[in-house]
Amino acid sequence: MAKRKTRIELTKFDAADYLKSEKDMAGFLDACLQEAGDDPAFITAALGTIARARGIAQLAEKTSMTRAGLYKALGKDGNPSFGAVLKIVRAMGLELRVSPQGR
Repeated sequence: MAKRKTRIELTKFDAADYLKSEKDMAGFLDACLQEAGDDPAFITAALGTIARARGIAQLAEKTSMTRAGLYKALGKDGNPSFGAVLKIVRAMGLELRVSPQGR
């Protein structure tokens, strides 16, 4: 008896699909900040993921940046200034906080 091959369809995982609330977004960004170490590109990518979940057009309006400017700043080769990062984070309805390192 011949075995039937089962076809499995895979889709690319996108964390933006699961960031539905500010609480989800804050938790995601916090986890990324903890995991990033000294890699600013990791944080930029996390902000880009949240921006896509939030809506680039809405974020562009709130930050007074263009959509193209946001895509460039938060893209793979983006290197936004700290001021731009703060503006973007606030426009997302989030805030950055600092706490002592856990050891």
